[in-house]
Parts: sequence; C-alpha cells; structure tokens
Amino acid sequence: MGNLFCCVQVDQSTVAIKEQFGKYQDVLEPGCHCVPWFLGSQLAGHLSLRVQQLDVRCETKTKDNVFVNVVASIQYRAIADKANEAFYKLSNTKGQIQAYVFDVIRASVPKLILDDVFEQKNEIAKAVEEELEKAMSAYGYEIVQTLIVDIVPDEHVKRAMNEINAAARLRVAANEKAEAEKILQIKRAEGEAESKYLSGLGIARQRQAIVDGLRDSVLGFSINVPGTTAKDVMDMVLVTQYFDTMKEIGASSKSSAVFIPHGPGAVKEVAQQIRDGLLQASVGH
Repeated sequence: MGNLFCCVQVDQSTVAIKEQFGKYQDVLEPGCHCVPWFLGSQLAGHLSLRVQQLDVRCETKTKDNVFVNVVASIQYRAIADKANEAFYKLSNTKGQIQAYVFDVIRASVPKLILDDVFEQKNEIAKAVEEELEKAMSAYGYEIVQTLIVDIVPDEHVKRAMNEINAAARLRVAANEKAEAEKILQIKRAEGEAESKYLSGLGIARQRQAIVDGLRDSVLGFSINVPGTTAKDVMDMVLVTQYFDTMKEIGASSKSSAVFIPHGPGAVKEVAQQIRDGLLQASVGH
C-alpha cells in the first residue's frame, strides 16, 4: 500500500538510500518519505546506524616462537553524514575490518615475547584501533572501541606455564614453612635454655640453704653438748636422714624398685660421700 501511494517508512537508528533512475539522490532520515516510483525514484537499501560488534580471532606467533590466538572485539558504526559512502564504497564491511585487524596483530605480536603480549594487550588494541580508524573513516565508518578480549596460547604452552607457576608457588610455600619451623625451633631452644638456667639457680639455692642449715645445726649442737665434735654431729644427722629416706621409699606405693647397699658399713660410706659433697659446696660458697 505504501508503494502504491509512493510513501515509505524509515525506522529509528536507520537511514535509507534513495536513488533516481539508478543514481544516488539522497539519504532519507527516520520517518515517512515520499518516493515517486513513477518518476524513477526508488530505495536502494537501508543502512543501520547502530553500534555493531565484530569478534576477530587471529592466529600468530610471538617473538619466542609461541603460537597464540588473539581475539579482538571491534565495535563500529556507520557515520550518518557519510551514509552514502558507507553504503556504496564497501560491499563487505566485516571482511574489510577483519583484514586490517589481521594485518596489525600479525605485525605487532611477533615483536613481543609471550609474557609481553599479555602485559601489552592494551597497546596492541590501541594500534589496531588507530589503523582501523584511519582506514575505515574513508569508507564512512567510525571505530567506537577496540578490545583485545582474549589471548590463548597453544595448549601445551599453557600447561607448561601453569606447571611453572605452580612450582614457583610451591617453592615459596616451602621457604615460608622452613622459615616458620626455624623460628619455632629457635624460640623453643631459647625457652629450654631459660628454663634450665632458672632450674639451675633454684637447685643451687636449695643446696646452699641445706648447707647453711646443716652448718648452723652442727655449730649449735657442739655448743650445747660439750665434748662433741662437728664430725660426730654430722654423722648423726646423716644417719637420721638415711633412715628417713628409707622410710619414705618404703611408704610410697608407686616407687620403683631401688637397690642400695644397707648396713653400718654402707651407711658410713654414704655418710662419707655426702660429707665430701657438702664440704666441697661449702668451700665453693
């Protein structure tokens, strides 16, 4: 019915190309337009002004001879003021853009090693965008944005990179664990040394107190009981201590079996050994 009354509709974000007798005449904006077909006017086609996206996958080789697939995402649109150039100059817009992307990526990536490709993907995207903008503006297209969305190395290379990364992380973890164990051992040794030092001080003070107490007892007994010597008093004290020790060993139900010499001679020998030790401690004091 629209063609019968020479009326056509152009949708939003779209322009129509009007021709007369096969020659370009005008660009029709969105809305309703009169196209008198009986005067040789017709619509050659429509052109979308929306932003379109093209994903291009390009295989290339890095400087260190690693094959990678670089995926570039190109966002572009036709320029409204150059709609006639965009409509007539290019028959395959996507193919043209893909060719330029291939050209730039295959010229840029072989200059970089694999690690640098990952680090400099923004620079690669910028180079692609600049080249596309310069080339496609002559055909009535604008490059809105260019992104390098993925860099995929060969599967064997990817597996090797993961193994290298895992080994490095395990090495760091092992170093940290060894350092922690070293610190624990040092602290444990310091604690044991401090404990032994304090224990030694306690034992030394205990022995010194025993020596002082025995000395005071011997001197007091010698003064109060005339005719006795320090040796007599010491022997009596040691014999008393000996029998007290025997009594405690026998009274303890959890004591292990202890074999010691017993008898007057044995008591004398024990007394002599204890006396020598006490005298040495007294001399040291």
